[in-house]
Amino acid sequence: MRSTETSVADDRYAAFRHKSFTLYWTARVLALAATQIVSVAVGWQIYDLTRNPFDLGLVGIIQFAPALLLVLVTGAVADRFGRRLVMGLSILLEGLCAATLLALTMRGLSSTLPIFVLLAVFGVGRAFLGPASASLVANLVPAEDFPNAVAWASTGHQAALICGPVAGGLLYGISAEAAYLTAAGFFCMAALSCFAIPRPPQRSSTERHSLEMLLGGFRYIWREKIVLGAISLDLFAVLLGGAVALLPVFARDILELGPWALGLLRSAPGIGAIAVSVWLAGNPLRTNAGLVMLICVGLFGAFTVVLGASTVAWLSILALMGLGAADMISVYVRQTLIQLWTPDELRGRVSAVNQVFIGASNELGEFRAGTMAALIGAAPAVILGGIGAMGIAALWAWLFPELRKVQNLRRKS
Repeated sequence: MRSTETSVADDRYAAFRHKSFTLYWTARVLALAATQIVSVAVGWQIYDLTRNPFDLGLVGIIQFAPALLLVLVTGAVADRFGRRLVMGLSILLEGLCAATLLALTMRGLSSTLPIFVLLAVFGVGRAFLGPASASLVANLVPAEDFPNAVAWASTGHQAALICGPVAGGLLYGISAEAAYLTAAGFFCMAALSCFAIPRPPQRSSTERHSLEMLLGGFRYIWREKIVLGAISLDLFAVLLGGAVALLPVFARDILELGPWALGLLRSAPGIGAIAVSVWLAGNPLRTNAGLVMLICVGLFGAFTVVLGASTVAWLSILALMGLGAADMISVYVRQTLIQLWTPDELRGRVSAVNQVFIGASNELGEFRAGTMAALIGAAPAVILGGIGAMGIAALWAWLFPELRKVQNLRRKS
């Protein structure tokens, strides 16, 4: 076994040779699994109360709003203060929200208003967690092990996307209280793992507090066209093609199944993505990375169309697995480019901007899906969104030739 100071680029488990990354990975997986349990429970609970798909769209936009409103603050906090500390405190705030949802549910809920208020607070925790978590990885492993760390972090993310929704559906089948109690426990364990990480080296920003300092992430992304292309590609493709918010509608009304099926549908993208991420851990992209990314975004849209057209469970699950596998390539390329090509003192602010783009694609995409479903129906809304995602992939290949020509993802000279 090699020492933690030695790196071998093609070592499949290179990142786990570093204790700090192992603790980070554990904390991240537990927190993400807890978030998925909360998401499944909240989605089903709200739909049980209102039977209105528009409310499912509100779940996303309410959680996204804090990241958008605080974008100039969250990244600067991650760059100036300890990213491990910010990550741990953010997880604790999310755990407090889960515990409060548990208490309110035990007392009996007849209105969605308290849930939406707590989701807004939950969104504040997520707003600070995202930049700190994303920018911390590069401080835990050497640069040559970073692509491997991205692959394993993505594997953990997808494992949480698989286990969390399934657990959420099964737990909600027992009771909403069981789901929220489990999530709160996971958040607490995640925070403990995070605080156990030895304080990592971090090149903190020495800029004076000013608007120019806060806007540093935006300036860097605008100058670096490859990074701009990668981030904006994900934004518009998922904004149009995202369909996760409508899965309760598919599970209940189209496939005519129960909460357990919602958990299975929510986990299906992760099944496809985890297979790809495990493969990438030992087989990093060495050539045509940009072109592969664009092709996979197009495939993401194609599988979304299949999902919208499906009326049988097995085909819906296969389509979700396919879109998850395709999306994994985009995540891998984007995260590696952003973290390896960004100076350490800017990583928090760049990650905060990236989080807003991701949030806009995911949360606003859910709002778009919910709104369109209320107007034209869930299936047509998903089909049109998938067609739009395929169009975005083709358009971005033309607008960002630099991105299309990217070969290797390692740091620029």
